[in-house]
Amino acid sequence: MNAPINAPKLYDCRDAFATTLERLAAENETIVAVCNDSVGSSKLGGFKAKFAERLVNVGIAEQNMVGVGAGLANGGRIPFVCAAAPFLTGRSLEQIKADISYSNANVKLVGISSGMAYGELGPTHHSIEDFAWTRVLPNLPVIAPCDRIETAAAVKWAAAYNGPCFLRLSRVGVPDLLPEGHKFELGKANLLRQGSDVTLIANGTLTHRILKAAEILADRGINARVLNLATVRPIDEEAIIAAAKETGAIVTAEEHSIFGGLGSAVAEVVVDNAPVPMKRLGVPGVYAPTGSAEFLLDEFGMAPSAIADAAQSLIRRK
Repeated sequence: MNAPINAPKLYDCRDAFATTLERLAAENETIVAVCNDSVGSSKLGGFKAKFAERLVNVGIAEQNMVGVGAGLANGGRIPFVCAAAPFLTGRSLEQIKADISYSNANVKLVGISSGMAYGELGPTHHSIEDFAWTRVLPNLPVIAPCDRIETAAAVKWAAAYNGPCFLRLSRVGVPDLLPEGHKFELGKANLLRQGSDVTLIANGTLTHRILKAAEILADRGINARVLNLATVRPIDEEAIIAAAKETGAIVTAEEHSIFGGLGSAVAEVVVDNAPVPMKRLGVPGVYAPTGSAEFLLDEFGMAPSAIADAAQSLIRRK
């Protein structure tokens, strides 16, 4: 099927990650990459061609991979440790906790193909728990960029940041949402659309979907505020509290379980500071079945029209 004539161009955030990492590595010889036999899926082919001696491929041994990253950081390097998000986080959580978070090691963890991007490979390859696992760990910023521009900015920030972080990147194509030259600020939300009737909050692949939902709501006479909350930890409490007080209702949408993820993080801020009706859209505490990422998001109520319907229903509770 041909794409609509006016459809926006879609970009794979992994490409922005890879090109930015290569540029930074050319400027800083302490930057290295570590992967788990995932040079292709992590888009590290260009890095390998230019800096073969600075790419460590440990094979399918994710726990060792995280330890190697910690050792490189202790030796003065800046390692970007790359692997499919479900295996980087779930398989290596103990090492991330002890070697990275507790030790406050200067390691940049990069979870590739997060959420349900590996949809056809089924539940074992879905990464819908990684926000919950990582955001509880001290010293570990958790970041999910919404487009290629924010991805490039976040990678640049991560390389300059003295400490660990977790970058969550999808392989699902998304349109540009932020302006060229955007500067990433840890813990700061991006206000993408002003509104007073309800607030829609998302990050990663869901951000462009909530923008479309806001357009649908506008056609219904509802003015929706849209926040891109790329940083899950530390979260922008000021923006969330203002949204709660000024719009009176919040809908979150995420490519993650509704337990422990972005919606839970937002709800924690809301209940402590400005309780308002909320609706958390995501995977409802089940293993997502096999199917394309786009299909699964729609099936779990995160098509733009479904997000708009959920917001409209929530407004009635205000």
